[in-house]
Amino acid sequence: MSDVALTRSQVADLVDHTLLKPEATTDDVTALIAEARSLGVLAVCVSPSMLPVKAPGLVTAAVVGFPSGKHHSLVKGAEARLAVDQGAQEIDMVIDIGAAVAGDFNAVLADVLTVREAVGDHTVLKVILETAALSDEAIVEACRAAERAGANFVKTSTGFHPAGGATVEAVRLMAQTVGGRIGVKASGGIRTAQAALDMIAAGATRLGLSGTRAVLDGLPD
Repeated sequence: MSDVALTRSQVADLVDHTLLKPEATTDDVTALIAEARSLGVLAVCVSPSMLPVKAPGLVTAAVVGFPSGKHHSLVKGAEARLAVDQGAQEIDMVIDIGAAVAGDFNAVLADVLTVREAVGDHTVLKVILETAALSDEAIVEACRAAERAGANFVKTSTGFHPAGGATVEAVRLMAQTVGGRIGVKASGGIRTAQAALDMIAAGATRLGLSGTRAVLDGLPD
């Protein structure tokens, strides 16, 4: 358990307030943005089909190749480019998880590089590894491949994989591997203030939360 002491606003500054449920409606996204504003978070993260959105004062992120990662790299690139054209400032892409499981990190690198080239240098690119499905060695090598391909963040999870979401151990390993050169986003199953603080103490520099209010309500002002 972490003894990191952070205020509500300090944690809110790290949060991507997220809505990725398949049944999400336009009204749900409108409510997400309103809640994000009231909570004072950094960003909202939505499915690309929900773009464009009106979210002044907030960073807009969209997912790509979500949630399986089993999309052709060129399709991921096109999806990412379209999302940016429709207002996304950040892209959270899922790697081909099977390539990482099989140890084909050149394929992981090429996948990330294709998306990076599609969106250009000014878009923040977060690379979802689905760490619960990977060995520690695969997590390390996938982080290295993502960094070499120009990612700005490595990210733990989609939140949709049956193997689970973020863990403190995975976040710590990712943070050690990237050494502060790029960010680490913890996402998937973070539902309490203590869990959020534990992820930050382990090295997370961004949090993906869907139950953001419950997390922030557990923190001091």
